[in-house]
Amino acid sequence: MYQKVVKRLFDILLSGAGLFILSPVYLIVAVLVRIKLGSPVIFHQERPGYHEKIFTLCKFRTMTDERDERGELLPDSVRLTKFGMLLRRTSLDELPELWNIFKGDMSLIGPRPLLVSYLPWYTERERKRHSVRPGLTGLAQVSGRNFIEWDKRLEKDVEYVEHISFLMDLRILGRTVAVVFGKKEEVAEVTDDVEGNLAEIRAARAEKEAGCEAGK
Repeated sequence: MYQKVVKRLFDILLSGAGLFILSPVYLIVAVLVRIKLGSPVIFHQERPGYHEKIFTLCKFRTMTDERDERGELLPDSVRLTKFGMLLRRTSLDELPELWNIFKGDMSLIGPRPLLVSYLPWYTERERKRHSVRPGLTGLAQVSGRNFIEWDKRLEKDVEYVEHISFLMDLRILGRTVAVVFGKKEEVAEVTDDVEGNLAEIRAARAEKEAGCEAGK
């Protein structure tokens, strides 16, 4: 009852209120992003959601489009400016996701929507993370965010799915506020620099395990 009806009702009411109340903040951030980072102001990327259905995630952009002499984008660490890092540390870049929540692509609380390229690399147990709507914040995010290794992070997502309740969502929401306003350093400047790319990590692990089997 809570997950199917009450949770969705809370998502609609809270995200709708957030979109209305924070509209001046949206305007200010949008203007600053346009001036400091260029356009488009909103970054769009496809992510897997509920039952692995692909949706378009919306965020404020945090990197420039700087390119080398061959026209290729420079590394993320170069394109991520101090202003972009500020947006990430304060989670202001995540504000447009309230629209994703209002539409039903996401929920306020749930496993974070990750890259589509990661889909083939989840274990059967880890795929359970997609049996609920992805969230703006979640148990993994308040348990270390990008600073815990992938296996533990994905296990936290499954733990959430298996024990989802109103009280758990309330606790996660409270801890999220503490993280954001407490200025805890739980936000990676460039995600892959800290946690690595899941697809690459799992592919390397599979190759190593195959090599060990062949050497027996």
